[in-house]
Amino acid sequence: MKTPAHPTRRQFFRGIGVRQVRLACGLVLFSYLISHFLNHALGNISLQALAEGVYYHTLFWQFLPVAIALYTAAIVHAGLGIFAFYQRREFSWKTVEPLQLVLGLSIPALIFSHIAGVRISQTLYGLEKLYPQVLYAYWAGAAWRIWLMSATLLVSWTHGCIGLHMWLRMKPFYKRAAPWLLASAVLIPTLALLGFYRGGRDAMAAAADPHWRAEYLSERHLGTPVQQTALDNIVDGFAVFYLGLLGAVLLARGVRALHERRGGIITLSYNNGRSLRVPKGLSVLEASLRYNVPHASVCGGRARCSTCRIRVIGDCSDLPAPSPREAFVLAQVGATDPSIRLACQLRPVSDVSFFQLFLPSPVSGAPATQAAGIGQERYLVSLFVDMRGSTKLAESRLPFDTVFIVNRFLGAVSQAVTSSGGQPNQFVGDGMLALFGLSVDQQTACRQAVQAAGRIAVNIEELNTSLSHDLREPIRFGIGIHGGEVIVGEIGYRDHMVFTALGDAVNVAARLQDMTKSLGCEAIISEDVCAMTGLTAYDVPEQDVEIRGRTEPMRVRTVAEAKLLTALEHAEQVVAA
Repeated sequence: MKTPAHPTRRQFFRGIGVRQVRLACGLVLFSYLISHFLNHALGNISLQALAEGVYYHTLFWQFLPVAIALYTAAIVHAGLGIFAFYQRREFSWKTVEPLQLVLGLSIPALIFSHIAGVRISQTLYGLEKLYPQVLYAYWAGAAWRIWLMSATLLVSWTHGCIGLHMWLRMKPFYKRAAPWLLASAVLIPTLALLGFYRGGRDAMAAAADPHWRAEYLSERHLGTPVQQTALDNIVDGFAVFYLGLLGAVLLARGVRALHERRGGIITLSYNNGRSLRVPKGLSVLEASLRYNVPHASVCGGRARCSTCRIRVIGDCSDLPAPSPREAFVLAQVGATDPSIRLACQLRPVSDVSFFQLFLPSPVSGAPATQAAGIGQERYLVSLFVDMRGSTKLAESRLPFDTVFIVNRFLGAVSQAVTSSGGQPNQFVGDGMLALFGLSVDQQTACRQAVQAAGRIAVNIEELNTSLSHDLREPIRFGIGIHGGEVIVGEIGYRDHMVFTALGDAVNVAARLQDMTKSLGCEAIISEDVCAMTGLTAYDVPEQDVEIRGRTEPMRVRTVAEAKLLTALEHAEQVVAA
């Protein structure tokens, strides 16, 4: 009997798309680039240091499995880059995306002569061209060769850095790491270029010695004129092929545009009353970019966030089925309604009406694709706490008396949250959302949230004691805790913007809090949070619960008396001591 794939594994593979493959290949190539640049930097020491460095460099990168991974990554990354040039219909010209594309497409043309001179010559003729031979060839030849190689280094490095920036900019650690990454991005190519210059000058000086020339510049290293002519022909042939390939892609784009116009025009109707007539084949986000309609998209249309989400109005049967990547992103945010789609992935084939779920800020003036005005994606732990019986509490009291008690309750909760390292975020009536993890790692955030739950119970117990003369029955409460990736940023209108978090993890925490009523407990904590805090090692009841909007049950831990969590906190401190 065939064992079904693990749900987490299936979800992982569903999340892999063309962009993820291109990113993985780009990381392999950028790793090679860093290794090569650091090797170049050894030229600031001596030619001998260059020779020793390149020995270890080639020992690693020419190891067969690594070499296969490197060349596969190069071919796949270049091929997907050309495919992206064909596929992408609209670009946000106010971002670095077009620059990254132009730089990436120019790299094969710039680098191939170097590859032919070093790698292909070794494969075809067994020539041993290392730093002495390559540096001498550049510095003894025409000056334009030096400038070409310098431009190649800078273009490759800039392309890679832009790609890393676009990938990491929404990661929670990026803001803290950005200054160090920027320093590295400037320092490494600078040292590499200086090493290239110094190594070239040293090679020219060494070439004045006949013995050095006989040892390093023989035909065994540089090849015969016939071999060099053959290599030049290979370089010329590649240039013709590559330029022809780019020309063919441009031609294919033109043919596609003509075919789309002839294939039919559809109408996109926005919730603000605006309608666009666009050719079939454009995604909704591409149509918005083409006609300058503000449309939120933190990741720039890469299906790495869900901020471009739209809700289709009316019949959804004519919509193309979601791609695996789109289905993965929608599942991550709990969007099971077939009318909710990603604007960057949906390419309607018939008229469609919709409204945007995330509207770009109307006052910032920033482009809709900029992340600064919308927020960033990061892991946070959400804690929802709600006061039980506040309606009954207000029945026999003056309004101001009720407000006083509710404020005392929220004050006790807020003190517990802040003392544990969290941040009170939203106050909704007699309930509150607190966030953990804005400046700490995931494990610490989970631990802080559990500690806060225990301290909330202690504070409320003390509050009940102090108000016992005025309360017919003690204040009761419910707590829900869950962690996950959310979008954090400022939400609101004009002068009424507030910092908050949006996402499935926040919704689940709220629903767990609501479940404390039916399950007869004070706190419900998701299994993921419990695992990070070590609660799974204690005798805390566990069960599977159905969460509205999720297809599979969630394993949670129920805590009848939340103040018991303080005992676990003290036990953890004793163990640490």
